[in-house]
Amino acid sequence: MNIPPTDAIRVPAESMRGLVAALLEQVGVTEENRLLLAELLVRNDLRGVFSHGSRQVATYARDLRAGKLNPRPTPSVVSESPALLHLDGDGGLGYFASYRLAQSLAIKARSIGVAVGVTRNHGHFGAAGIYSRIAVTANLFGYVTSGHQLLLEPGQSILTAAGGSPHSFGVPAGQASPLVLDFGAIHDVGAGDPHADEIYALAPALVFRHLGLGAVCQSIGGFLGGVPARSERANRRWSGANQGSFMVFVDIKRFLPLEDFKREMDDYVAQFLTLRPVPGYDQALLPGAIEAQREQAYAVEGIPVGPRHRDALSAVARELGVAVPWSNA
Repeated sequence: MNIPPTDAIRVPAESMRGLVAALLEQVGVTEENRLLLAELLVRNDLRGVFSHGSRQVATYARDLRAGKLNPRPTPSVVSESPALLHLDGDGGLGYFASYRLAQSLAIKARSIGVAVGVTRNHGHFGAAGIYSRIAVTANLFGYVTSGHQLLLEPGQSILTAAGGSPHSFGVPAGQASPLVLDFGAIHDVGAGDPHADEIYALAPALVFRHLGLGAVCQSIGGFLGGVPARSERANRRWSGANQGSFMVFVDIKRFLPLEDFKREMDDYVAQFLTLRPVPGYDQALLPGAIEAQREQAYAVEGIPVGPRHRDALSAVARELGVAVPWSNA
């Protein structure tokens, strides 16, 4: 879970966007792509999704500098029909092909009711919620997942077969915040997680459900996205281009008038707020609501950037000769 740090300094969103863009410029990313990626990463920071926010650029910049990924990719169409789109990411970061796919699927789904798409041949695509939110903004339902290259060996924990296991579902609402569920299915129960054995002992069925969700990611987000089950079958020019993605967008108004649906969602949220919260929490909120609250607050107060976050960005900034906005903090 992304818990805001208690020992953070506040950094304006615009300053963080500038830092991310400057780092990407040093490793050869085009202006259009670095501005897009800076916006997407910092928007995650604003929502409190720090695990998939600006901190990620440290890894991306090093991978691009090392030649693991194409710094200037040109995503291209592999195949297309009125309801389908398959894009090749040209060995770049996954954001560029995946963002283009989500935008295109929104247009297709509004036109004919449903659209399905796959991306292949790219690196990390970030938080799956980036793309389900594109569906929500277009008043569509969205589902997004991704798979990456596994390196399974006999004797490893079965949980390693679940991969990164990202899933996101997006459902629009009216006046209430949209429902955006964005999670890694295997987090907290995966191999190496500190409480995995304890959780398995207490609730083995929960672990198996998470494993199953992870297998879905690999099947439709990985194999459909050109990521083979065995790495020796991979044929890659860019070693870091080891991921794919899968998305489905559906036009809600094909089943129910949109305003009727939004009214039901708003009523559902209103009822939800009257319920007793999970023990240890003071609010009963649907997924996506806490992110909306944080985004509104952090836009004014600045992004809370904790020591580990600052250290990660400061280190890569020193390597690339870029100034950080908290140098005098």
